[in-house]
Amino acid sequence: MLQEADVLRCFANPNPWRILMRVKLSQAISFRPKLWSSLRDYRRDDFSSDLSAGITVGIVALPLALAFGIASGVRPEQGLITAIIGGFLISLLGGSRVQIGGPAGAFVALLYAIVEKYGVANLLIATMMSGVLLFAMGSFKLGNLVRFVPVSIITGFTAGIAVIIALSQLKDLLGLTMERVPANFFSQVAALLQSLHSVNLWAVVISASSLLLIVIWPVSYAQNTSRWRRVTAKLPSTLIVLLVWSVAVWALHLPVETIGSKFGDLPAGLPMPTIPAFDWPTAQNLVAPTLAIAILCAIEALLCARMADGMIQDRHDPNQELMAQGVANFVTPWFGGIAATGTIARTVTNIRAGARSPIAGIVHALTLLLVVLFAAPFAKHIPLAALAAILLWVAYSMGDWKEFAKLKQYSVFYRTTLLTTFALTVAFDLVVAVEVGLVLSSLFFIYRISSLTKVEEIDLAGFGITQSTGRSIGAYRLFGSLFFGSVTKLEHLLDPQRSLPDVVILEMHQVINLDTTGLDALESLHLLIQRRGGRLILAGLNEQPLSLVSRSHFNDALGAQNLAPDLQTALQRARVDTAADAWDGAAR
Repeated sequence: MLQEADVLRCFANPNPWRILMRVKLSQAISFRPKLWSSLRDYRRDDFSSDLSAGITVGIVALPLALAFGIASGVRPEQGLITAIIGGFLISLLGGSRVQIGGPAGAFVALLYAIVEKYGVANLLIATMMSGVLLFAMGSFKLGNLVRFVPVSIITGFTAGIAVIIALSQLKDLLGLTMERVPANFFSQVAALLQSLHSVNLWAVVISASSLLLIVIWPVSYAQNTSRWRRVTAKLPSTLIVLLVWSVAVWALHLPVETIGSKFGDLPAGLPMPTIPAFDWPTAQNLVAPTLAIAILCAIEALLCARMADGMIQDRHDPNQELMAQGVANFVTPWFGGIAATGTIARTVTNIRAGARSPIAGIVHALTLLLVVLFAAPFAKHIPLAALAAILLWVAYSMGDWKEFAKLKQYSVFYRTTLLTTFALTVAFDLVVAVEVGLVLSSLFFIYRISSLTKVEEIDLAGFGITQSTGRSIGAYRLFGSLFFGSVTKLEHLLDPQRSLPDVVILEMHQVINLDTTGLDALESLHLLIQRRGGRLILAGLNEQPLSLVSRSHFNDALGAQNLAPDLQTALQRARVDTAADAWDGAAR
């Protein structure tokens, strides 16, 4: 609403429309990071908890950032840059108190495919463009729209992404000699089968033992009887894997591929910000990748934030979170980073470590920055087989595999949508999968709603209606939603060959929705009955159908006497009409 001062400014200014636009824009965009409200009652104990949680989640994020960078088709330090810059901005500006941002496993397949098709430079441009789109979505308060994506689609494409991640890591898991893993599923399978003869037994040993260590390493923060067990329980198994095998590869000179042998030394620090070269002809070719990154980022971030809300009994601001994601994805590519979003595993770690505010996420980013500054030279000894084992575990943890086991308990619509989305994600790409999944979900929804819509004839004998004299009366009860998908339920009334009563009453108090196609069907029925000298009465219209009937002026065509509040009133009006017609007929 415009305030009085705003109105006075408009009249006093020579260009009032500009003032109005500024006022409207300021009211539309509400930029209020969660950090601001979290600091109002911030205490020393809160900082102590946030500091401990931030350092813990920073240690957890280190191997994941390296692995996600390599798996996405870019250099490992680009994954670290994303976790540092993107994670810092998401915590600083986000709408959740405890969400941790950075590179995510859900992006691996999508980003790898973009790099393969368009190159790293265009990936950075697409990420920046997606940041603009995400900020616009948050500014126009579209955060809640993400909740309309069906669970079947989310489960399907998440499991599909997990399969793609696992398949893409087989090269490093087995130590196969391949220049590059193709992005296409069928090409990947063919290339892997052709390279099976080049299995490196040392790589298999490293990856198998790494997986075993990840599974059996104590990850619970529960108290243990041994002091050593209490200390080691807080160390992430993924970090232990990297430390153990990095030392082993360095000391024993094992013949396996490492970060150093493939990428060289990692830079000890952040690069200077550089805006990627941008031109419209290139940008026009990146519309699909931009949309894919933005949609996936929004879904992942808001799902993660909702999950965090349930764990800490809080409520995030979805629009502020989208704006923060937008800023992060726009700025991070300046430093060479890739797409960033909310990450479930690191957010859960943050919560369990005792985080109380976004300060923990900022500490997590600073922890990673310190690691890059002082420990980057040692990363060259990390074997890719160990990173592949970490990603394989991430892929397994991503998928909700129990849902596949329970599919037979659900409807055929749910099963079809989930399996189709899953198959298309694996065989083609995420964009196609989500598009087809949404279309299928929409069609199935239309079918279900239309199948619930019913038109039943009402027996008027119990109302004392007889058809012996005068004009005949017929009543029909409508149930459900009268829209483009269900208007066929009125076909038997609209059939010109069918004989209808002289007065037709449609009892509609159980109709929850009426669209323009349904309205058109009612108008056609009214004209058909009117041409035959009859009359149509609508009874018991709810708020939405009544509003559409009024706005379209169909009520004027019907006449006020033919809009009744209930069936009894409609029958009384019909009796008066038929009695008058009968008296006129007898007089003639």
